[in-house]
Amino acid sequence: MAMAGRRVLAFAYSTSTRFLNFNQNANLLYILASPRHFSLFSASSSEDGSGHFCDKFQKWQNGGGTFHESASIDPTAFVEVGAIVHSGSVVGQNVHIGSGTVVGPSVTIGHSSKIGFNVALSNCCIGDSCVIHNGVCIGQDGFGFYVDGDGNMIKKPQMLNVIIGDHVEIGANTCIDRGSWRDTVIGDNSKLDNLVQIGHNVVIGKNCMLCGQVGIAGSATIGDYVTMGGRVAVRDHVSIVSKVRLAAASCVTKDIKEPGDYGGFPAWFHKLPPLLLCRFLFTNGGDKLPAVVGLQGEGILKVSETYFDMELVESDYLSHEAPLCSNFQ
Repeated sequence: MAMAGRRVLAFAYSTSTRFLNFNQNANLLYILASPRHFSLFSASSSEDGSGHFCDKFQKWQNGGGTFHESASIDPTAFVEVGAIVHSGSVVGQNVHIGSGTVVGPSVTIGHSSKIGFNVALSNCCIGDSCVIHNGVCIGQDGFGFYVDGDGNMIKKPQMLNVIIGDHVEIGANTCIDRGSWRDTVIGDNSKLDNLVQIGHNVVIGKNCMLCGQVGIAGSATIGDYVTMGGRVAVRDHVSIVSKVRLAAASCVTKDIKEPGDYGGFPAWFHKLPPLLLCRFLFTNGGDKLPAVVGLQGEGILKVSETYFDMELVESDYLSHEAPLCSNFQ
C-alpha cells in the first residue's frame, strides 16, 4: 500500500496542476479524504521517516518528471512525465529518462545515456553514452541462498553494486543482478540483446556481444571480445578467456582457456568444424578415394588422411555410401 501511495504522489507531482483540482477530481478527493487510504501518505510511507515524503520531491522543469531534492540532475537532462529520480542520485548531461522509469537512491547515470520506459535502476552506476531499453532491471538482489542447520533456505546478503561501462547497450527486459562478494560489471562497448540474464558477481569484459536469452550464472568471468549466440548458458564460477565465440544454445560447464569457436552441450573447441565427422566415399573424376568429411554450411569439409590438409568441396560430388560416423577432434 505504501508503494501505491508513492506512485500516486509521483504521478500527481509530475502532471499539471489541473490534476490536483479536487473539484474536478472527486475520486481523488475521496481517496485522499478516506481514513482507509490516508495512511498511504502518513509518516509510515515517508522515505526518510520524517513524515514529509511529498515535500522532498519536486517537478523537474525539463520533461515534467519527479526528482528528490537531494538528487543532482544536470539542467540538460530530460526526465519524462511519470519518471522519478530518488535521493542522492546523479544524472549527467543530455541524459534522457523515459516515462515509468525509477532511478533508485544513489544511482549514477553518465552523460548522453538514454534510458527507456519502465526501467528500474538501483544500486548501480551507468556509464556515458549508454542505451538502456524498455523494461530493463539493473541492481536488484542476486539469487543466492544457503541451507541452514534446520534445512531452511536462508538468503545470502546481496550488498554490492552493478557497474555498467561506457557505450554499453542493454536490450529490453534484460536483468542484471547486484553483487554479493564483488560488483557485477559490464565492460565498455559491450552489447546485450533482449531477455538476457546476468547473475550476481558476473564480470563481462569489453566489446562483448550477448544475443537473446543468454543466461550467465553467478560469479562467472568473461573476457573481452566474447560473442555468445542465442540461448547460450554459462554455469556459475566459470571463466572464459577473451576472443571466444560460442554457438547458439551452447552450454559452458567448465573454464575455457583458449580463444576460438566453441559449441555444443557441453561446449567444446571446434578445431576442425563440425563436431561430427563421417567417413564417406569421395568421388573425383570417377575414382573413389576414402576421406573423412563433415558438413560445413552448404558444402563439405574434406580432411586428408594426415588430418592436416583440408579443402571445401561441393556436396554434389559425394557419394553417401558406407557411412561410418565418429567424434573427431
